[in-house]
Amino acid sequence: MSNSGGRFAPCKNALTAISKRAGTPLPSLVVSFAILHELTAIVPIVGIFYTARGLGADGSIDGQYWVNTRLRSWGEKWAGRVGRRYGVFGFEKGKVVDQTQARELSGKLAGDVANAVLAYGAVKALLPVRIGISLYLSPMFSRTVVELIRLGGFRLLGRRPKSM
Repeated sequence: MSNSGGRFAPCKNALTAISKRAGTPLPSLVVSFAILHELTAIVPIVGIFYTARGLGADGSIDGQYWVNTRLRSWGEKWAGRVGRRYGVFGFEKGKVVDQTQARELSGKLAGDVANAVLAYGAVKALLPVRIGISLYLSPMFSRTVVELIRLGGFRLLGRRPKSM
């Protein structure tokens, strides 16, 4: 029952082959995939949010149903907490908001919350595309960015990098 490579030997062999074909160490490929995966989430979420805001897609909620009113009040409270903590959604960072100011910001805030939910949902729906783009661009990004930083770090520390 002792096989030489273990249960994950095929995965390790495939990843090693990809690393050799790309010409970069495997950890560099993993780091480049992680960076690209996050970039393909952050850039679209910001773009979709501001595009929806610019087009006026405020996602008005009909107050007729109990669930809608509960979700709206929860969303406004959450956005108020986040807005006061980080200084976003029209709130000043750390400033306490009284009832009249909260009512004034309520409409704008509801639109921003709806736009944020829209952007988040769209980015989640694009997950297969994001993964494909990240996998496709990882070898190039690893060679051009991550490896240069890694080798520069070795030079800075006065050490020699291990050869592949």
